[in-house]
Amino acid sequence: MFSKQEAQQLKKEFWTAFGKSFPRKWILYDTKIKDMSFKFYADNKKAEVSLDIEMRDEVFRDAYYNKIWSLEDILKDFIGDFNKEEFYTLESGKVISRIWVEKHGVSIFNKNTWQEVFEFFVEKMDGFERFYYEYEDFIKDV
Repeated sequence: MFSKQEAQQLKKEFWTAFGKSFPRKWILYDTKIKDMSFKFYADNKKAEVSLDIEMRDEVFRDAYYNKIWSLEDILKDFIGDFNKEEFYTLESGKVISRIWVEKHGVSIFNKNTWQEVFEFFVEKMDGFERFYYEYEDFIKDV
């Protein structure tokens, strides 16, 4: 078990190592759609890459979610099998729509799994981005 300070240091090392191993500018928050972003996530059990649709206005959130969902088979070609939840509740209690892929059996606290996580991140985020760039005009037309 790690102290809080050790855990924070390892997390910092993890994200720094990822950035140095794969120096690339990702879309992340620069989708040109307010409150829609791509995210990397890792903890002590898994790694995730997600598309989060966080509009407070449920009508808009639903419209964007359904636009992307209408391209389900195409998205699967880009990122493989994925999870989706139209009403995903964050720890904060905020409800968003989320589409994500995850890899289990890896840990931000185990340096032996970092390369596996980095490769997963790159493969899946690259797929999400290529999908987004290809269908951006269609998705934005809400």
